[in-house]
Amino acid sequence: MANPNSLPLYERIRRKNAIQRAIDIIILFLLLSLLIYRLLFFNDHGLTWLLAFLCESSFTFTWVLIINAKWNPVEYKSHPDHLLRRAIELPSVDMFVTTADPVLEPPIITINTVLSLLAVDYPPHKLACYVSDDACSLLTFYSLVEASKFAKLWVPFCKKYNIQVRAPFRYFFNDSLLSSDTSWEFRQEWIRIKDEYEQLQQKIQLAAKNSVACDFSGEFAEFANVERENHPSIIKGEAGAMNVLARVSGLMTNAPYMLNVDCDMFVNNPKVVLHAMCLLLDPNSEKEFAFAQFPQVLYDRLKDDPYGNQMMVFFEYMVRGILGIQGVFYNGTGCFHRRKIIYGLSPDNVDSVDEKLAEEILSKFGSSKKLIKSAAHALEGKTNLADNLWDSIEAAHRVTSCEYEYGTSWGTKLGWRYGSMTEDVLTGLSIHRRGWRSVYCTPDPPAFLGCGSGGGSSVMTQQKRWATGLLEIMLSKNCPIFATLFGKLQFRQCLVYLYMFLWGLCSIPELCYATLPAYCIITNSSFLPKVQEPAFYVLVAFFVIYNLYTLSEYLRTGQSIRAWWNNQRMSRIISMNACFFGFLSVMLKLLGISETVFEVTKKDQSSDVANDDNAGRFTFDKSPIFVPGTTILLLHLTALIVIFMKLQPPAHDGHGSGLGEVLCSVWLVLCFWPFLKGLSGKGKHGIPMSTICKSVALALIFLQLCRKTTIH
Repeated sequence: MANPNSLPLYERIRRKNAIQRAIDIIILFLLLSLLIYRLLFFNDHGLTWLLAFLCESSFTFTWVLIINAKWNPVEYKSHPDHLLRRAIELPSVDMFVTTADPVLEPPIITINTVLSLLAVDYPPHKLACYVSDDACSLLTFYSLVEASKFAKLWVPFCKKYNIQVRAPFRYFFNDSLLSSDTSWEFRQEWIRIKDEYEQLQQKIQLAAKNSVACDFSGEFAEFANVERENHPSIIKGEAGAMNVLARVSGLMTNAPYMLNVDCDMFVNNPKVVLHAMCLLLDPNSEKEFAFAQFPQVLYDRLKDDPYGNQMMVFFEYMVRGILGIQGVFYNGTGCFHRRKIIYGLSPDNVDSVDEKLAEEILSKFGSSKKLIKSAAHALEGKTNLADNLWDSIEAAHRVTSCEYEYGTSWGTKLGWRYGSMTEDVLTGLSIHRRGWRSVYCTPDPPAFLGCGSGGGSSVMTQQKRWATGLLEIMLSKNCPIFATLFGKLQFRQCLVYLYMFLWGLCSIPELCYATLPAYCIITNSSFLPKVQEPAFYVLVAFFVIYNLYTLSEYLRTGQSIRAWWNNQRMSRIISMNACFFGFLSVMLKLLGISETVFEVTKKDQSSDVANDDNAGRFTFDKSPIFVPGTTILLLHLTALIVIFMKLQPPAHDGHGSGLGEVLCSVWLVLCFWPFLKGLSGKGKHGIPMSTICKSVALALIFLQLCRKTTIH
C-alpha cells in the first residue's frame, strides 16, 4: 500500500492545442495581410483608409495578446481524498462575506451564502465567518442573528445526511429529493428543517416590510441613529471592507488562510475548502502559489446566455492558457489567500522571515499593538486565537475606524489595494508583481454558484464598472508594464494584463470601425477592397474562419449556436456602450472633472428566472449608456435606406462603396437587433424617448458632416 504522504495533492495537466495554435496563426496571418494591403495602396485612398488601417492595427494587436494568453493551456486537478488520508492537522480558514446594499443585495441572499459556508466539509473549529456590510443595515444584521439560530439545525442536518447543496434556498427548491426510497427519519427531519427555513424567510420578509420592528436595545443598540455612509464600526462579526475584515480576523482568529466571497456566491461543493487546501498545502506550492481562485459559475442560467454573462469560453480557453504563464487574475470572489502574502511577503522570504524584515513589515500595520502581535504570528505561520473575545472586539473597534489607516501602508503595500474600481484585479497584480503565481481550481460540481446580472441595464452597469476599473489601473503607476520593468511580473503575464486593461480602450477603434460602413455608403466612398480585388477574399476568409473557430469553441463547451450568436452581439453592444462610457469616466477622472463611482448591481435569487419568457429580453433605462448603440443602429438603418433608394452621390475617383460596406452594415444591424426591437418596445423593453432623441441628434450631426465631406 502506498504511503498516504506520498500521494500527490494535485496534478498539473498540460492540454494539447496544436490545431488551436494553427488556426490562431492563420487568423493572425490574414490580419497582417490586410494591413500590408492597406499600406501598399495607402496613397490611392483617403481618410477612411487611414482610419481603417489604425482600427485594424488595434484589432491585430489584440489578437496577438489573445494568442499569447491561449498558447500554453494547463489545468489543475486536486485530490481531497489524498489530503484527508495524510496525518496532518488541517489549517484554520477565515471566511469573508461582503455585501453593500440591502435592497440590491437582499439579506436572504447573504444568509444563504453564510449558511452554506458554515456547512462545508471541514473541521468546524477551524472555520470562522466574518460578514462585511458597507450599508450598516440593521435588517442585514437582524437576518444574520436569526440565521445563526437556524444554522444550529442546518449544519448538523447537512453533515448527518451528507447533503451536497448546502444553501437552503437551493436545496429546498427541489422537492423531488423526498423520493419513496428515503427513510422515514430523513423525511421527518427534511420537513422540519424546511419549515424552520420558511419561518426564517417569513421573519426576514416581515422585518423588511416593517423596517425591522425592534427597539434598538440590547445587541441592536449600536444601530440606533447610524448613517449609511458615515457610521462608527460595529463589530458582531461585521466590518466595513476587506482590509478591515483582514485586521478584525487577525485579532480574533488569525487563520493562515482567508476565503472571500460575494454575498450571492453560495457554496455548491461542500469539499471546496479541501480542494483549495490541496493546492495550497502541497510542499511544492508553498513558495509558488499565492492564492487559489475558483470560477464564477451562475445558477439558473438563462437559455443560450442572452446577456453574455456566463463567459464559459473565456474560462475554458483563455483562463487555462493564462494558467500556463504566471496564473489567473484575482476575481474578487471565490478566492483563497495566504494571510502572510496579503501582509506583503514575497516568494524569496516566505519560508523564513528574519527580524529585520519582520520589523519593516510590521511598522506599516498601524498603532495597534495587538494587531502587530497577531501579524507577527501570521508571518511566522502561527495561528493565535483570541484569549478574551471582548478584549479583541474592543481592539477591533480601533482598527476598523476610518482614521486608523492614516499613516499606514494598508491599501498600498498591505492588504487589498486601493486606487481602482476593480481593486481585486489590482490586488492580484500586486501579488504577481512580487513573483508569486496563482492557481485555478475547477472541481466537479462547481465550488460556488452565484446569480448574474439580468436585463440590459444591469449588464451595462456591471461591464462599465469593470471597464472603468481596468483602464484606471492601466493609466496609473500600477500599469503592468512597470510591474515587468521594475518588478517580477513575467513578460507574457504582462501581455495578459494588457489584454484585460485595454479592454475599455478598445471601444474607440470598435466605434470608429462601426461608423465607417455607414459613412462610406452615405458618401459613396470605400474603406474595404472591391469584390474583384484579391484582398476582398482575405477579408472573406478571415470572417469565415474566425466565426467558425469561435463557434467551435462554444460547441465544444456544450453551448448552442444561439449562445454563440448572443455572445457575439453582446460583445459588440458591451464594447460600444459600456466600455465606451468606462473610457469616458476614466478620461473625466484624469482631467479632474469628476470621480468614478462604484455602482452596485441588483442581485436576484428567484429560482424560476430561467423559466421566465421575458427573462432573456433586453431591457433599457434612461441612462446615456445606451446612446452610442442607438446612434450606430440609426446610422446603419439610414445607410441601408440610402443604398436601397439609390440616393448616393457620385463616387469620387471611382472608389465608391461596394458589397463589403453593405454586408458590414447589415451585420451591425443584426448585432444591434435588441436595440432595433427596443425602438418600438414598451416599458423597460423599449428605448426611452430621451435616448432616442439624443441618438437622432447625433445621427443628424453625422449626416451633416457626411454632406459637407461630399460637397468638398
